[in-house]
Amino acid sequence: MKFSARDTLVIAILVLYLGKFLNRKIVFLRKYNIPEPVSGGVLASIFFSIIYFMIGTPLEFALNMRDTFLLIFFTTIGLSAKFSALVKGGKSLIIVSILASFFLIIQNTIGILAMTILGLPLALGIISGSIPLSGGHGTVIAWSPIFAQDYGVTNAAEVGIATATFGLILGGLVGGPIANFLITRHQLTSKSDENLVVGFPYDDQPTAKIDYNTMLNVILVITICIGIGVQANIFLQFLGLNLPEFVTCLFAGILLTNTIPFVFKSLPWPADTPSMELVSDLSLGMFLSISLMSLQLWTLSNLAGSILLVLIFQLVAVIAYSMLILFNLAGKDFDAATMAAGFAGLSLGATPTAIANMTAVTELFGPSPKAFIVIPLVGAFFIDIANVIVIQQFLNFVQ
Repeated sequence: MKFSARDTLVIAILVLYLGKFLNRKIVFLRKYNIPEPVSGGVLASIFFSIIYFMIGTPLEFALNMRDTFLLIFFTTIGLSAKFSALVKGGKSLIIVSILASFFLIIQNTIGILAMTILGLPLALGIISGSIPLSGGHGTVIAWSPIFAQDYGVTNAAEVGIATATFGLILGGLVGGPIANFLITRHQLTSKSDENLVVGFPYDDQPTAKIDYNTMLNVILVITICIGIGVQANIFLQFLGLNLPEFVTCLFAGILLTNTIPFVFKSLPWPADTPSMELVSDLSLGMFLSISLMSLQLWTLSNLAGSILLVLIFQLVAVIAYSMLILFNLAGKDFDAATMAAGFAGLSLGATPTAIANMTAVTELFGPSPKAFIVIPLVGAFFIDIANVIVIQQFLNFVQ
């Protein structure tokens, strides 16, 4: 059963409404900063899986809109990134990049140890380590043919996709509670007087004021940025450098927001306006809703046991690393706690999951502009480069 783009959009909006309803009614979800798209999306994916088991027909959604929402979201993040904030986050960016890169080694080590316990090929430890968790579904798809051809692991794609799928769910569930514990335990507060990068303060959501002109400016500027980002991506591919489109759109936003307002000082710029926050929050919510509700959980049933064992080890490692290592080395302040929530989402799921975790935290506790600079840059750029190097070294080890 295939859903059209229109049907997919309607269902995604209903799923997002469901998440908002659940978070409003269930104190636990709101208290521990579970992102609304995760609350609704996980429940929806379980519901659609039950339908599959009842009628035996898979449900397929149109995912091209999901990718569009991703481009819009990262463009808004870039447009909110001022060089002054980048300078402030410079030290933290270096620290978190190093810590995230080192954690890739830990993830693959855990994967190999788990496969040793299960008596399975060691190469499966890598396809259930940093490839699906820090890399995500796209990285699994890119690397799985190599495992099949060179290492004889014919089910590498299934194991990797299953691990990435469960990791995506867990990443959205544990980030908020991690930040909540750290903020409460150390009595941390936001010291920034800037607006939230994504979303609105939880209590102010019903009364947020949206201006017509700034909304029009937001749509215009985002459209221009995406156009520049897509063309830049095509040019980089011509030069032999392959980056996801959302990365070049992110940098297009950073470039424009740090040049145009200074060159044309009388031009109204939409960054830091409620309209920009609304578009950013909405595009992130829609991306995650479509991503989570389209997870085909029924495809993972025959791999559940071994993957569950690996994920338990990986989950414990992420929680401990985020709270004990990253939080302390990143400054032991509110920004560090917010980055810990983001890192949990990044190292178990994907960059958008990390942003959703941090959005839920900042909507409740206050803004953290530094975290919204550091984590997206680590997730969108540095981690992919480090992951390629780490994966290759571990593949040499298991040969």
